Amino acid sequence: MVSIEIDDDVYDSLQLPKQERSERLKRELAVSLYLQDMLSFGKARALADMTHHEFQQLLGERQIPRHYGEEELAEDLEYAD
Repeated sequence: MVSIEIDDDVYDSLQLPKQERSERLKRELAVSLYLQDMLSFGKARALADMTHHEFQQLLGERQIPRHYGEEELAEDLEYAD
């Protein structure tokens, strides 16, 4: 596992309840990396710690189009099994 260090001052300044910060940061990072085509849907979903359906819904709420290539097709076929 890799850790990312965030200065306490920055972490404490987040406008979120303490118990939501880590989860929310992982989701925001996952969405951002997916949007920039740096992570596939499956890897971004895993980073966000969300189900296939939950991550798809999150992208839809933010009007982020789904990237769909061979890797995503393989992930979808694996998910369908």
